[in-house]
Amino acid sequence: MSTELCNELLLLVLQFLDEEKYKETLHRLESESGAFCNMDYIAELVTNGDWDVLENYLAGFININGNRHSVKMLFEIRKQRYIEALNANDRPRALEILKKDLKPFKSMNEDVYKQMTSLITLNDIRENPQLSNYTDDKNARGILVDDLKKLIHSNPEMRDKIQFPSVKASRLRVLVNQSLNWQHNLCRTPRPNPEITTILEDHVCAPPPQAAQAPGPVVNNQLTASMFRAGFLHQPSVMPPPEAVFLAASRGQQSLNPPALVQHPNMSGVLARNNQNNADTEIVLRRSRHFGMSEEIRNVPTSSAARTPQSHHMFNFLPTDDVPKKVVSVINQGSEVKTMDFHPQHRTLLAVGTNTGDVSIWEISNRTRIEHKNFCVWNITAYSMAIRATFNDGYPVLVNRLRWSPDGLFLGVAYSKHIVHVYSYRAGHELKRHLEIEAHAGHVSDLAFTIRHQKLIFITCGEDKTVKLWDATTGANFFVFEGHDAPVTSICPHSKDNIQYIFSSATDGKIKAWLHADRVSKIDYETPGYVWTKMAYSTEGSRFFSCGSREDRVPFLVEWAESQGTVKRQYIGLGKQHVGVMQFDTANRFLAAGDESLVKFWDMDNKFILHTTDADGGLPASPCVRFSKDGILLAVTTIDNGVKILANPEGQRLVKSSENHPEVLRLASASAAKASNVNAASTSSAGTIANIGFPDRSVPFPNQDNQNMSDVSGKITDEFEFPILWRPKEITEPSQLRSLRLPDSLLPVKVIRLMYTHSGSGVLALAYNAIHKLWRWQKNDQNPTPNATADIAPQIWQPPSGILMTNDMKDANTDDTIPSFALSKNNSYVLSASGGKISLFNLPSFKTMTSFKAPPPASTCLAFYPPDNNIVAIGMSDCSILMYNVQSNSVVQTLKGHQKPVTGLAFAIERKMLVSAGTDAELCVWNTASWKKVASKFLKLPSKRTNNSQAETRVHFNPDKTHFMAVHETQIAVYDPAKLDSCMQWIPRQASGSIADAVYSCDGQSIFVCVEDGSVSILEANPLKLMCRINCAAYMPSKRSAIRVSPKAIAAHPSDPNQLAIGLSDGGVYVLEPLKADKQWGSDPSAEFCAGPSINPDPNHT
Repeated sequence: MSTELCNELLLLVLQFLDEEKYKETLHRLESESGAFCNMDYIAELVTNGDWDVLENYLAGFININGNRHSVKMLFEIRKQRYIEALNANDRPRALEILKKDLKPFKSMNEDVYKQMTSLITLNDIRENPQLSNYTDDKNARGILVDDLKKLIHSNPEMRDKIQFPSVKASRLRVLVNQSLNWQHNLCRTPRPNPEITTILEDHVCAPPPQAAQAPGPVVNNQLTASMFRAGFLHQPSVMPPPEAVFLAASRGQQSLNPPALVQHPNMSGVLARNNQNNADTEIVLRRSRHFGMSEEIRNVPTSSAARTPQSHHMFNFLPTDDVPKKVVSVINQGSEVKTMDFHPQHRTLLAVGTNTGDVSIWEISNRTRIEHKNFCVWNITAYSMAIRATFNDGYPVLVNRLRWSPDGLFLGVAYSKHIVHVYSYRAGHELKRHLEIEAHAGHVSDLAFTIRHQKLIFITCGEDKTVKLWDATTGANFFVFEGHDAPVTSICPHSKDNIQYIFSSATDGKIKAWLHADRVSKIDYETPGYVWTKMAYSTEGSRFFSCGSREDRVPFLVEWAESQGTVKRQYIGLGKQHVGVMQFDTANRFLAAGDESLVKFWDMDNKFILHTTDADGGLPASPCVRFSKDGILLAVTTIDNGVKILANPEGQRLVKSSENHPEVLRLASASAAKASNVNAASTSSAGTIANIGFPDRSVPFPNQDNQNMSDVSGKITDEFEFPILWRPKEITEPSQLRSLRLPDSLLPVKVIRLMYTHSGSGVLALAYNAIHKLWRWQKNDQNPTPNATADIAPQIWQPPSGILMTNDMKDANTDDTIPSFALSKNNSYVLSASGGKISLFNLPSFKTMTSFKAPPPASTCLAFYPPDNNIVAIGMSDCSILMYNVQSNSVVQTLKGHQKPVTGLAFAIERKMLVSAGTDAELCVWNTASWKKVASKFLKLPSKRTNNSQAETRVHFNPDKTHFMAVHETQIAVYDPAKLDSCMQWIPRQASGSIADAVYSCDGQSIFVCVEDGSVSILEANPLKLMCRINCAAYMPSKRSAIRVSPKAIAAHPSDPNQLAIGLSDGGVYVLEPLKADKQWGSDPSAEFCAGPSINPDPNHT
């Protein structure tokens, strides 16, 4: 064998040791052979301070007489040991290191050695200027790790040994299996069930006895003698415990079939197929037959795996082509995924719930998040003070379970605190609020939809030890099942012979079966020792499975004989101890479970592992898994808060076709959303659907006949009619909305800034000529509130004195003026500037209370400090921000950090934050306790767009202060202020021109945007999606003019989330509202159906 092949064999042995967890032997061989330098192991030793072990390990690669990189590495390691001893005041130890370990470096650099010696005379090493910043040993070790990595990459003796070659998992075993199969192929009298007793010598099948008759059909493939265990000989004299993990098949990617087993020629004519996509394997299978062997014997599996001795069905010969095992898509959710579910009709839609309470819907084919909902309580007033307190107790709200209804029209979400949300899913990929229910006291553990008396219902269970049935349309509570003695963790509805029942499991391991018609448990499964049991039925609904763990964390996956309440089959291959709650799922004939950072598959009829995969790595110890309804896709969570999608060949074709034909999928989704007849099938929490009347909704794809589309639409009722392809609502005619141009007796001048008064009864505008205009709605029989409305014209307000509220512009530079104003919380004072002095006006009287801060520099942005109306934040043209006390006429604080004039200011006092923006599109976050800048970032401009140095960037917090919006002429961008990460971005179509202004609606659900072409876009705030576009012709009368009129400012009503006002370049101000019949912008005929009540149900109601 050549030297190169010997080195590769060493690498395969290292891989084997790593897979078998022989860590000490692994690292010793790495060092002794010098074949591979493990950077992670070096970092671990440095972090733990295992200096002797570290030097012994590195001795296999470098020595003190080596090159300068090697010498530098050893010096840095010993220097760190020396400094740590001094830092711990262990001078004897430090002196020993100095004399023994550091002295060899004296001849190389005596000056450095003298400096090291001088440290021992100091009371504190930080007295040395070079160590003045030494914090602690932990940080210093982290720095040392980085330095060593750089030195290793630079060291020619090591840099070629730090990258382990790309090798498929369990490669050494595969080679052994192939060898055994080849040996079996060479046998003169190959036997269908050979005895493999050793790998220390070649395998030869013993000739059959002379009197033996021809073998009959083989029913069960089995070995009658000893077998491989972890690649070594294992005698069958001692029966291991059933929960033991046999073989490293549970650790690798490939399933390992018996080394030399073949199916009998008479076994239904079906040949055992190899399940590994391995070039070497394919070569073996293509070799010509020897000694007259049959074709069946030649096509034997090429991999082996040891199983429990003396067992039937010891090896799984089923092909794994149908197992989803190839990674076809990766999505990044951003927070830990707790639960997932594929849409029942649109097969590439995946709903995801997280540990922060977020719910998202992803189109996996192009990795697009088409829906996102943050957790919030829809109607907090419906809950008691005690319940409200739990939402603010500092503990996050988790999504414990989310599930689609059988028809895909509803999505149920169970949270860790009391409540369940039910969303309706509509055409155009929209989630709309439908029901909010206080379901259980404590956390809601599980949720599932089913059909009862031709009516869609959903079932929940929770910490209060109960199981409850709910009407999915009204939220009414049908039944409360009581009888568990511990919190209920899982539910599984099912129907059989027209009898509907529910399985439920609790933390004490008890499984109960409840009839819908009776509140008493009819069947109790005694499963002592099992905790956190999850349950699921097979796809066709005939087999019942559960997966759980004992108190000692030993996991179990079993099939039940449900009529007898006994375990029918226990599946082998799970780890010896499981971390957390094991997730599993069923589809077609397969079981899948997340365990040991792997996805493990079983055939339901065989208790041994069929296949395992690590999905290209990056899985947590206990990944969450979820099959698509047809079993061709599998979603599995990753350790970096993402989801990987695995697919079998059919699933790969589906995802590929979806990538190439996104419009076809959108049409299919819209067609599915039209379905209204939920007179269908009951479904388990694992997605089981019994065939009791659901219409056929086959989803068409490009590789199908076009006739299928018409077939689908013909089978779906039109009770809830939606557009086939959802588009934002276009309002182009005055008859499609309510609009009112506010009366104005003053000179019409371009409106620069616009806002509503906090009471909602007035609109305040600042014009380009520095004059303010105030409109007020009067109280009368038609408007008893009074409140701003487009139905009644207001009066333009002027005090009896007749004075105008006008800004000082004496020293203003009109070319660079950036007007701004702000209104105090009590509606009494207006702070305003138009390039000159800042003026404080009394709003009722229009009197100027004071003026201050004459330019230069000029003020460019103003905001009241929420805790104190006497303090204002002032953005300046010199790039600073002043915190100014108007009462004392003094600067409280000066904030410096911007490079260009400040044009946007927004406070979030609850989070102790001030966000600012400049004309260079830089965003800054300040801490209002220390007034220090904590973060900054520039807006990412669209491609081929350069920043206009005069363009203003404004910022607005949403009402709950969780995100803020940056408004720039090129885009709307939403940010998380804590991380300053851009969550969403919206860019107007090029034909519309630049954005003039934007603002949140009062409820934070919408964003109103006015654009240069005169249109107003209404976006859904999360995700940023256009819901409605109002053409300028719908609110402005058409008239021929050489001057183009466009919106310059926009404002949102403080209490009506659908009312807005816009200020125009011709001085006009319009109030816009949707038609009373529409109720909201972008509404459609299904709006009333989709918006449901918040329910605080009476649990005794039946």
